[in-house]
Amino acid sequence: MYWETLPNWFWVLYYLFLLSTLGTAIYSFVKKKGKILPFVTIVFTVTIPIVTFINSIGRAKGMNEYEHLVSQLQKGASWAIFSIIGYLFLFIWWFFFLFKSKHKN
Repeated sequence: MYWETLPNWFWVLYYLFLLSTLGTAIYSFVKKKGKILPFVTIVFTVTIPIVTFINSIGRAKGMNEYEHLVSQLQKGASWAIFSIIGYLFLFIWWFFFLFKSKHKN
């Protein structure tokens, strides 16, 4: 019996999001003066998938990764809180990255 998982299109978008975030963070780290935010972005981009993968291995059958994350978040699991904070940070990173790019032009 296989565990439930999210659809393939979700994983394609998820990993494209992570790779593009990693690319923009590395670019910002190398080319720009601000080093802290790009560094934190790189750390979150690398650690979030690892943490969520490791903690999703033991999820209950019939539960996909998202349902497991929400379930663990409701229980107050530290890895789930870390993941949610990390994802929020990555979305905020994109907001500032795009806003600064438009502001300079």
